[in-house]
Amino acid sequence: MRTSDDQSPIAWRLRELMAAAGMFHTTDLVGPLQDVGIQLSREQVFRLVTKTPARLNVEVLAGLCQILSCTPNDLIQINPAAATTDALRTGTTDTTAPESRSIGDLRPVPARIRRPT
Repeated sequence: MRTSDDQSPIAWRLRELMAAAGMFHTTDLVGPLQDVGIQLSREQVFRLVTKTPARLNVEVLAGLCQILSCTPNDLIQINPAAATTDALRTGTTDTTAPESRSIGDLRPVPARIRRPT
């Protein structure tokens, strides 16, 4: 699970938006969430506020936006530079390939069939 730092491709801004709305404790969010029909425990709300979630229910996202009078773009901020370096680090982007390479230049690798010994 990622944290909200400069190296992360996602910045989770829930704590900032809560502070702007006058909510300074994680438990301040439990009641308003229940009012919009979302049942989360205090522990779940604490994790939601303090850490960037790996997955987020759309209903919870809509409830947070309704409570804080914001949009999903206000809650989730994308850092494209960090996302690009993450792709390079995982090997999903080929850094050695020239930019002019097209799909027609790619050739299949022949299979090697070996008999069991």
